[in-house]
Amino acid sequence: MARRRRQFNIPAYSDFFNVTLKALVELGGSGTNAEINQKVYELAGLSEEQLAIPHDEGEGGVSAVDYRLGWTRSYLKTYGLIDNSSRGVWAIKDTDIAPDTYDAVDIVSAVRALSIKKNRAKAAKVTELVESADEASLPDDDVMELEAADGWKAEMLHTLYNLSPDAFERLSQRLLRESGFSSVVVTGKSGDCGIDGKGIVNVNGLLSFPIIFQCKRYRGSVAPRDIRDFRGAMQGRADKGLVITTGTFTRDARKEATRDGVPNIDLIDGDALCEKLKELKLGVSVELVEQVSIDASWFAQFS
Repeated sequence: MARRRRQFNIPAYSDFFNVTLKALVELGGSGTNAEINQKVYELAGLSEEQLAIPHDEGEGGVSAVDYRLGWTRSYLKTYGLIDNSSRGVWAIKDTDIAPDTYDAVDIVSAVRALSIKKNRAKAAKVTELVESADEASLPDDDVMELEAADGWKAEMLHTLYNLSPDAFERLSQRLLRESGFSSVVVTGKSGDCGIDGKGIVNVNGLLSFPIIFQCKRYRGSVAPRDIRDFRGAMQGRADKGLVITTGTFTRDARKEATRDGVPNIDLIDGDALCEKLKELKLGVSVELVEQVSIDASWFAQFS
């Protein structure tokens, strides 16, 4: 796997610092993971071969590029240039930012120095506990590590990939039902050109239309030919199609899905699938930790 990355010259996460900032600027200052990634692919001129290389065979669909972009966003956040909301939207803190003025070496050095500082503080706290408490009362080892912002998604995708094909189809059925689809049935069978199910989409209680869907439990990328084959299977059955995958869609596959003159096909990749499962709280629990900050300037008005 490492040989393939070198062969196709996959950029390091630090090489994406400036281009990620540029991507956010071009997106209007904010964007989702998928929007940022797509814009970075375009700005960095990444090839389909580069985008198709998985990070690791056990990561369940995370590409090497997307994995490194996760680390890129994490470093930029820790450095204080960007931030993300609970809804997974990233935004630049300073709208007047000049992306090319930041040096990758400086960012890496600053973030690693901060990590070391936090580790030392944590170690000091553990030492204090050791000196004042019995070993049995010590907390579990939780040495702080700088993790990619989307680390939980890699675990989620790995879990999804380990489902059987039938189980993944049933999960997709549940997902669509929870999202407001009705009459959702799994019809997947061999020789059916990849059609795995169908359902009815209801719009504001006034309109409804049939949709067919395909489930691809992939580690890698869905190619344009897969989209074309699925569109061919749609003919005479539905005007709307949906492809759900644990992997990714190549740039050309996304273009094929929205090509003029033919029925458009909606795409849900692994990243969007994780976000949707999180939003609907399907197999995902989110713990919010309260953080209280005192605004001294507010109290100053009473002085």
